[in-house]
Amino acid sequence: MKKVLNVGIGGVPFSLDEDAYERLSTYFANFRDLVSKQDNVKPDEVMEDIEERVAELLMSKLDSKSQIVSLKTVEEIVLQLGMPDGSVEPGTSHYDRSEMKQASVRHKFYRDIDGRKIGGVCSGLSLYFNVDVFVFRLIFIILFVCAASGILIYLIFWIAAPKAVTPAQKCELRGIPATAENMSKFSRYGK
Repeated sequence: MKKVLNVGIGGVPFSLDEDAYERLSTYFANFRDLVSKQDNVKPDEVMEDIEERVAELLMSKLDSKSQIVSLKTVEEIVLQLGMPDGSVEPGTSHYDRSEMKQASVRHKFYRDIDGRKIGGVCSGLSLYFNVDVFVFRLIFIILFVCAASGILIYLIFWIAAPKAVTPAQKCELRGIPATAENMSKFSRYGK
């Protein structure tokens, strides 16, 4: 019989078995140690981002049958996220990274508020399609001058598309996996 603990991760309540709780606590402690050694990074804010990502992954892995998070589930998430320096924690995992199925990379359109001139639509489109931002800005200018529909189309994008605020959303915009290493590149509070 295993002990089950109720904990909050990223503001979401979860039930973890004792082994999973210990593993996740160790991961968060090691992660915090690595992050605190980096310059111009606020460890509390980065930890908040990583906890939100872990909570998101845990919710996607839980099904209606099993509401208790197991050690195996935590190990899969730790391997998927890795550490901020791109490594896997040495000596703490008995799983091999190559054995783990690669999670499908979500590629989603957001407005890029970091590279915006007005609303971030052109910058978001350029990151989503991996095209220079100048191309989209030129297209909207031409549409505005020729048909005056450029403003309407831009406003529709501006209203319909959410802002990429969190590091995970910035990874999704670029079509890269939302690992700890990639998310540390996009601190929500700037580097």
